[in-house]
Amino acid sequence: MSNNIVSKPKHGHVSMLYSEVCTDLDNLKADIAFLGIPHGASYTVAEISNDQSLAPTAVRQATDRTLRYLDRYDFDIGGTLYDGRDIWTVDCGDVLGDPTDPQAQTKNAEEAVRKILAAGAMPLIIGGDHSIPIPVLQAFDKEEPITIIHIDAHLDWRDEINGVKNGLSSPIRRASEMDHVGEIFQIGLRAQGTARPEEYEAAEAYGAHIIPAYEVHEKGMKAILDRIPSAGRYYITIDADGVDPSVMPGVAGPAFGGLTYCQMRELLHGLVNKGRVVGMDIVEITPSKDVNQMTSIAAGRFFVNLIGAAVRANYFEK
Repeated sequence: MSNNIVSKPKHGHVSMLYSEVCTDLDNLKADIAFLGIPHGASYTVAEISNDQSLAPTAVRQATDRTLRYLDRYDFDIGGTLYDGRDIWTVDCGDVLGDPTDPQAQTKNAEEAVRKILAAGAMPLIIGGDHSIPIPVLQAFDKEEPITIIHIDAHLDWRDEINGVKNGLSSPIRRASEMDHVGEIFQIGLRAQGTARPEEYEAAEAYGAHIIPAYEVHEKGMKAILDRIPSAGRYYITIDADGVDPSVMPGVAGPAFGGLTYCQMRELLHGLVNKGRVVGMDIVEITPSKDVNQMTSIAAGRFFVNLIGAAVRANYFEK
């Protein structure tokens, strides 16, 4: 290992979807790279290491329920995962922190994603709380403008809480301030989170497309996809509580009426075929609250659907 910013997975399944483990990010060769980011910026000392920091391990451990074998037919994607093609997928392990430096985790996360992008790979991120997309998105600053597709029950536009500006309630506010971020689509919103009327007004002033879950249920996901410009470069950030708790029960703040598995599948396949998905994260999984690994399996299936659709859209043709 030529760096000290990631560590190998340690338990049970040692990688996501049986991929090769590669922690030498300076010599990375891959089409797709999984990366665990267990920690983000916390609001209190007690939250520095919370249950969501165990999510990268939990999602990996559901690998054999997510995808039993690489050579079996999968009805969600219309064949085997890689469709018989030469696709190189790696697991880069988990981003390391430093007990003496609370900022080390986010700095290392940004650096790790920069190295993945420099290798020409698609980063697929397993969080961690919803603050982790902030350093991930910062790493895209040398890329062409990107459109944010945000799946969540909550708005995530707080400027700060307890003086912390990069916490889990602020990722979309921070994304809106990045020069390389263009349009923002926020899908699945419902119930109540940390947003006050002023945060809602700030999102509207930016021009964020705010799409409550009920609009998706009423009009269908195709109508939502039709609102997203074609030929874009899309980064997808999925808060597990954006999905209905009947699908992803293992979250800290379950909210009824969320997106269904079928709606999520349609969204992922639709985005892949509208333009170019440049990366995705799944965050806010709380393993201790999960039921029969359902949340971790659903997260894995979202990755499978994205990969399977991207393979068939010729994303990785040499």
